[in-house]
Amino acid sequence: MDTETYKLGKELDSFNYQEVQDGILAILEKGCNAVLDMTDCTYVSSSGLRVLLYSKKVAASKGLGFCLKGVSAEVKDIMDITGFDGFFEYA
Repeated sequence: MDTETYKLGKELDSFNYQEVQDGILAILEKGCNAVLDMTDCTYVSSSGLRVLLYSKKVAASKGLGFCLKGVSAEVKDIMDITGFDGFFEYA
């Protein structure tokens, strides 16, 4: 299976979550595994966390992979506090 990467900007929040979700879903709709490159991202809101969970759920339902790459210390802290860190694979 092919893998495609979606490059995230500085934040994943209520202002851009729909664009990010649409981008990830477009990759999955092509039948490709998806990697979310979070190298530049320093903040993820609750809307952003929902996008991550939804993307993982859609990927799993299609038998595809979804993983996170380049997770910053700031985002890792948010994921640790919310208990989301264990839900994802990391590249």
